Parts: sequence; C-alpha cells; structure tokens
Amino acid sequence: MRILISLVSSSTSTGLHLLSVSRRLHTKISPFSTLIGLKPPPAMATSEDSLRRSLAEKQSSIESQGNTVRALKAANAEKATVDEAIEKLNALKLDKSVMEKQLQAAVNGNGPDGSINKEAFRQAVVNTLERRLFYIPSFKIYRGVAGLYDYGPPGCAVKSNVLSFWRQHFVLEENMLEVDCPCVTPEAVLKASGHVDKFTDLMVKDEKTGTCYRADHLLKDFCNEKIQKDLSISAEKAAELKHVLAMLDDLSAEELGAKIKEYGITAPDTKNPLSDPYPFNLMFQTSIGPSGLSPGYMRPETAQGIFVNFKDLYYYNGNKLPFAAAQIGQAFRNEISPRQGLLRVREFTLAEIEHFVDPEYKSHPKYSEVADLEFLMFPREQQISAQSAKKIQLGEAVSKGIVNNETLGYFIGRVYLFLTRLGIDKDRLRFRQHLANEMAHYAADCWDAEIESSYGWIECVGIADRSAYDLHAHTEKSGVPLVAHEKFSEPKEVEKLVIAPVKKELGLAFKGNQKKVVEALEAMNEKEALDMKASLETKGVVEFYVCTLGENVSIKKNMVSISKEKKKEHQRTFTPSVIEPSFGIGRIIYCLYEHSFLHEAQ
Repeated sequence: MRILISLVSSSTSTGLHLLSVSRRLHTKISPFSTLIGLKPPPAMATSEDSLRRSLAEKQSSIESQGNTVRALKAANAEKATVDEAIEKLNALKLDKSVMEKQLQAAVNGNGPDGSINKEAFRQAVVNTLERRLFYIPSFKIYRGVAGLYDYGPPGCAVKSNVLSFWRQHFVLEENMLEVDCPCVTPEAVLKASGHVDKFTDLMVKDEKTGTCYRADHLLKDFCNEKIQKDLSISAEKAAELKHVLAMLDDLSAEELGAKIKEYGITAPDTKNPLSDPYPFNLMFQTSIGPSGLSPGYMRPETAQGIFVNFKDLYYYNGNKLPFAAAQIGQAFRNEISPRQGLLRVREFTLAEIEHFVDPEYKSHPKYSEVADLEFLMFPREQQISAQSAKKIQLGEAVSKGIVNNETLGYFIGRVYLFLTRLGIDKDRLRFRQHLANEMAHYAADCWDAEIESSYGWIECVGIADRSAYDLHAHTEKSGVPLVAHEKFSEPKEVEKLVIAPVKKELGLAFKGNQKKVVEALEAMNEKEALDMKASLETKGVVEFYVCTLGENVSIKKNMVSISKEKKKEHQRTFTPSVIEPSFGIGRIIYCLYEHSFLHEAQ
C-alpha cells in the first residue's frame, strides 16, 4: 500500500515538491477511480434508474413464468413441457441475480470485479492513516471523545505544508494582510454577528433515552441506505429519495420533521420514537475572568476577528479599497453527533479570507487570469431540476449572471487552482451554488467547493458574497463606524434621505421602548422610508414592525419627519461588501489523502 502526497507549486515549470510522504507495503497500485467505482466499467455503464426498471420488469416476468409453471403442473402437462417452462423460469431468475449485482455495484460504487466498494476503500484509508500516525482519536487511552483528533508526525508535516502552500497561494501572491486573533470571543461580538441567536443545527432526541441526533443526518442516512441496500424500490421511489437528498439543506424544521415521520425513521440505536426537530446552538460557552459575569464563547469561525479590526486594517492599508485580510486558526463547534473522521469534528483549523470591496465596483483587476478556466459547476437551477453538475467556463458563468460578480468569480477560480495544484483530482471537484433558502438573507451569492470522496460530495471551501452585513452589524452594536470613504475630485450635489424621529412624541407613546423604536426608524432603507412617508401623508398613521420588540407599533405623522435634501459632498461614505472564501483545512487534507491513496488487494 502506498501513500504519495505531492504538493506542487506552479511557480516553476518543473514544479516544486513541498512534501513527499511514501509508505510501501506488499500490495499493488491501481487507479483510484476504478477502485471505488467513480468511473464505472462497461458492465455497470447502465444507469441506476434503467437497472431498477429492468429489474422490476424481470421480477414481473418471473412471477408470470412462475404462474405458467404452476398452471402446467396443475394441468398434468407433459414432463418435457414442464421442464422447459422451469428451465425458462430458472434462466429468468439467473438474469435477475445478475441485474441485482449490477444494481448493487452501481449504487454502492463497487469496482470492476465487485471486490471492493466505497466503505471498504474508506476503511483501508482510515486504517492506514491511523496505523501510520497521520491522525488518531484524541485521549485514546481514555476511550477518546467523539469529534476530537490528534495529528501525528506525518500528519503534522502534511498540515504544515498545506498551510504553507495556502499562505503562498493567497496571502503572499494576493498581498493580503494576515492577522491572528484570540479563540475566546466576548458574547457581545457573537451577539452582533448573529451566532448567539442563529448558529444552530436541528436536533432530535430519543424520546425514551434522551440520546441526541442531528435530524438531517438521520434523514440522509435513511435515504442513502434505502437507495443502496433496498434493490426492490422502484426507479420513481429512488428518484424521490435522491431529490430529498439534493434538497436536504433547504428543508425547514417542520419539513424535516414531516419527512422523518413519513419515512418512519426512529432512533438508530434503540428504534424508539424521536422528538420533533428543534434548534441546538453549536457554540462552546465559557466565561471570561473569575467572576463569571463576562460571558464568552470559543469562536465558531475566525472571520469575526477580522471584521472587528476592519477600521485599523483599513487605516494600515492607507485607507484604500479593495484589500483582503486573512487568518489561519482554530475554530470550535459543539457538533450534535460528530462522525466521518476529520470531516466533522468539534475543533478544527480554518483558513479564512475577508476581501473588502466597494459594493458598487465588484470588478477585479486580475479576473482575466482565471476567466478562461473551465471546471464542474452546479448552479441552483440544475440542482432544483435534478440535473448533474456540468463543465462551465468561469467567464461564461460570470457574464451570464450565474456567478454574481467578477470578484466572487475571481476567488472561485483561485480556489480551483489552489485545490488542483494541491493534488485534488479536478474530475472529482465541483462548485455548487447555494439554494435560495440555504443562503443567509443578506448574502448576494454563495458557492461551495465540494470534493468527492468515499463519503460522497464534501463541502471543503465556502466562497460567499456576504454583502455588507457583518460590518453593518458590528457598527450598529459597537457604535464604531466601520466604513470606507471615496474622495471626489470635485464636490458633488447629492440628494440624501433624512429620517428624523421626534423623540419627545415617541417617548410619550412608547415610554421605555422609545430607543428601540427610534433605532428601527433610523435603520429603514430608502424604499421603506418613502413608503412610510406616503402612508403617513394619506392616512396619518401606519403600522410599523420593530424587530427588537418583535411586534408592530403605530407610528403617527407627528412622530417622524422623512424628507430628501440636496447637499454638496466632498466624499462618499459607505460600508464595504465582503467576499469570503473559507477553507476547512482538515476536510481538504482528508480528501487529499483519499485522492492520493492507491490500493489494490492481492
């Protein structure tokens, strides 16, 4: 068995080998793709759907022929006639058996000789990695803790070189500003970012034992097991289950609960009934200092440290946009039911970039360097219509509006180059666009770089246009304006919206809630404000929703003044948008191991 990991830089034509780790045992080398069935041989070239339909037809023929045999026997037909009918029945059963093997191979990813499948391949990889001390479960002598792993000497070497190559490819080549922020984060920061209230996964409980499970994982496991192991299901049912898998991230708590009940899914260990899905916050909580009065959390991402330092970074960069800041560090997520080795853990290394750009100018000066790249892309329209990913030229995707803007497209291209130069197989790498309900309401566009492994397609890099949400949120909560400026060569006359709440009238009407109503009024966008102005002029009163109160309040004409005024300005002040590529280093490394792992049992 041999592992060969070669990280190649494009800086020279011959290639610079950053790391080469080899381990030789007694087995032969064979192409990885044929071992786990990612490129099926001719015997398995028939599509799964047509195999299921053929199998159903064959079963119908067997039942019909069985009826014929029974009828011949009942009629005391000649022995030769009965034997001929039985021989035909046995031939049909033999054909069915062959079809079942082909279908099993198609859904399980068996190799050409049916000798190894994805699970067997995965076990061979994991056994080798743990035996060679690339990584092992943490606290092993105490039976370990799910979702925590230690990197051994060769694992540390691989990780170090992957991070060095990441730093070369992005931080140095793109002149990014690198920072290193604390893992412990005050509650106020994560309250502003929305993590305290919304950083959740849907969980279900065994109603008798209280054991917790992640709801979408149970549904995913059920669908996969049904598709892979129940050869009797129809092509239509298989298509339905595949559609559920494709739309899994798009399901609400109610829809997820309904599917769990519809399919009769129970607790895996006890078969007990499950509770309805409910949200569970994934952050590890702590307190800062001995008093316990200053709550905090272990950071679930590194990005917030960059956002809160925007003002100083902008100054350091000469008050110029665009610029990017980068950070490599540990992040922590209290996963409900961690599994899949390095792919879903509770402490992991993230490498994140926050590229700050003028929201009105999202072009990129180096975009032409990646525009001609062509690779597998999976736009949301293809996902919804149950189509497959297809190769699209990046420039075409941007020009057609599939990818929202040039800067987002540029980073998608750079991520593709990073992963393929690292050693990821380009034929098992795709960029999947988030579905509408998958994206945060503020996001302009989001794509995931997904790598195919024995676990299926794994999200390893997220590339998102987060618009100006994060800087807006921290500006509002901290009171410190996180803004940029564009100086005009000559003063410009601009028309500005002025919202002036009448605090005296609002205080009389709302008393202790006056501040929240004032903040909500001042936070209105131009359309909302002008619509309110029109309603107040015609009706004298309007119902207005205050999100911090969670209810509608009645705003009268004497409580707020809304107008447009012309002013001369020497500069434009705005909140930058953020393009964020976020890399799960552990996931990338595991997929790199699989793509580099060559195995064939003797």
